[in-house]
Parts: sequence; structure tokens; C-alpha cells
Amino acid sequence: MVALRKRGNAPTRRPEVWTPDLLEKVAWRVKAADEPFRGVHTSTGLKQGLFPLRSTGADVRPVYRAAEDYLAGLTPQQLAEGRFAVDDVSWRHWNNGARYFLRHGICLEELDEDRRARAMAVIRASLSTQGYDQIVDLMHLNLTVGELSGDTDGLNEWLYWFSLYGEPENGGPWGWQLDGHHVNVNCVFVGDQMVLTPSFLGAEPVAAGAGKYAGTVAFRREEALGQELFTDLDPRRREQAVIADTMPPELFVGAFRDNGELDHQGLPLSRMSPTQRENALNLLALYVNRAGDHHARVRMDEVLAHEGDTHFAWIGDPDGTFYYRLHSPVILVEFEHMPGVIFDNDHPSRRHIHTVVRTPNAGDYGVDLLRQHHERHHRGRPHEAVHSR
Repeated sequence: MVALRKRGNAPTRRPEVWTPDLLEKVAWRVKAADEPFRGVHTSTGLKQGLFPLRSTGADVRPVYRAAEDYLAGLTPQQLAEGRFAVDDVSWRHWNNGARYFLRHGICLEELDEDRRARAMAVIRASLSTQGYDQIVDLMHLNLTVGELSGDTDGLNEWLYWFSLYGEPENGGPWGWQLDGHHVNVNCVFVGDQMVLTPSFLGAEPVAAGAGKYAGTVAFRREEALGQELFTDLDPRRREQAVIADTMPPELFVGAFRDNGELDHQGLPLSRMSPTQRENALNLLALYVNRAGDHHARVRMDEVLAHEGDTHFAWIGDPDGTFYYRLHSPVILVEFEHMPGVIFDNDHPSRRHIHTVVRTPNAGDYGVDLLRQHHERHHRGRPHEAVHSR
């Protein structure tokens, strides 16, 4: 078989044999990640000046301390494996699949309890209680997948890779990434500003009926509020919201779609009734409120500033399975019911859900903020944000 140059440092669960099919899958992902970063945009191109570098007044000392504590607990070898420059291309290697051929950083499964707790403390300090609990629930449901399939070695709650970028101990831009099956979260801090995208979250099953985490459920509110928003529209507005007759095979701006082109489609919030518009904003808030309270308020103000240019798009049956999208110049949310992978169904069902949140126009990974920071503080030095090494 053809040998493949290793990218990343994840020490376990790499394929023993690289088949031509697997090599092809890896090749297009590597090529996509190595493209110069532009960000998700519309066919009219990128909009500039949407994300000014500024102080938000957020108290970020707890999360900075959590990051420093995590780094202090690592061995030299673990530091070499789990820490990257803030503009390293590995940011863009996250992927939802249960295969591990592009993983990097440190696998939580391989950390002792203390170091694992320190990694999780960084995530907890960055997010709201709601956001942190949702991520943990999805990690728990990954064990449920393993229990159902009889493969808890390949699918479990700790089979996630944690990477830390930049230098929080020096006050510089930094961030973290949690990457694994159905949980792919990127979080960047530039001063006291925070960017929490791209964030891909999913589950199959969305409810654990048995096993270690029986009773765990996911995405009930995201599903119910999306359904309610569409069903509350009158026929004329529904017609405007519907953008296709058949569900897409996957989310439009999932993994390796950092430069995806996607135009605003569907029903503008400005054409909704006040109650419908409130429902749409409440739906957006479910995704925005994954961030801690202060950062969520800052982010929601950013979203509200573009409320008049926000669109709600819909595909599917509100009483069955469906896809929806909320899209503005500063936020892009997708939700979709998916066909089965663990379950034997070739058509979408409510047992399998994918979601993604993006910050269009070069906002993902904090790239536009990092560019401005570099221009303000490091003028004259070369800089390529989240580009190839």
C-alpha cells in the first residue's frame, strides 16, 4: 500500500492499512485545509469590517488561568504533541467522522484523570453551563453508540482530541479545539474577545434508552423550536422559506468547507411577524448561548445588528424530518436530520442529527480578529492565519 506522511500527533487508532479509497478521502481533505483561508461567503464575495478588534469587558481571567493550569500539568512530550502555534493549519483538520486519520493534539482517553480534568476545565471555563453540558452529553452519547454497536474501544466518551493553540500564559491570542465523533468545537481568544466557531455538534442516537448514560437526550430544543418556527408561518411565508424539495446529503458548510460559498436564501426575518421574528431569535439564541454569559451577550448584539439581513431557510416536513438554516453576514446555523449510520435506515430520521455554526466573512477561527491583532501589534512580520505550514 502507498505510505502516507503523518499529519498530526494522535498516537492511537490510525488505520493499519491505507487503502486507495482511504487515501483519496484523506487527500481531498488535506487539499481543502491547505487552501488559503477566505471564510464562508456569498457569491458577491466577502464583506469587510464586520468584526472590529475591541474590548468587550468580559472577565477572561478564569479561562486564561485554566489554560495555564492545563499546560503546567503536561509532560514535555505531551506539550510537543498537544500544543500548536495560533495560526497552525491543524485548526482546519477537524472532522466529524469516527475515523482518526487526521487527528492531532492529545487524546483525552490517554490522559490520566487529573490532566483530563484540567483539559475539561478549559472547556468549562470557556462556555456557559448549557454549552458545556451539551458537549458532555454528546460525548456520553458517543459511548452509547459504542454500546449499541459493541465497539466501546472505537466509540466512547473520551475518544476526543484536545489541542491548545497560542500562548495564554503571555496574554497573546490563543484557543483550543476539541475534535472527535459528533463533537468538533473551535474556540479562539483575542484579548477578551472570543470566537466559538466553527462548531459542529451531532448525535446518533439523540437519546440513550439504555447503557451507562441512559436518559441522556440531545437537540430537543433545537429541533422543537425550528419546527415551531416553520409551522407558525402562514402559507405565503412558508413558500418563501422553502428552498428545495429534497434534503441535502449533508450540511452545506460542515468539515473542510471553510471557504464554502453559500448565498442567503429563504425568508428574511424582516418579513416575519413580530412573534415569528422573536421565535427566530430565540432559536438563534440556543446556538449563541453555548458561550459564557458575557460573550453570548456580545455575540447576540452582533447578530441583532444584522437582524434585517438574516434569512430563515427550510427543507422537509415539519411533522417528519427536516433541514433548516439561519444565515446572516455574521452567523450561519444549519440543522439537519440525517440517514442512519449506526441505525439501519437509508433515509433521514430524528434519531440522527447534525448541526453546525459558522461565522461567515472570515470570522471562523477568529481569523479576522487575528489579522487585525497582527497588524496592530506585529506590523512588518509575515503572517498567514490558519494557512498551510
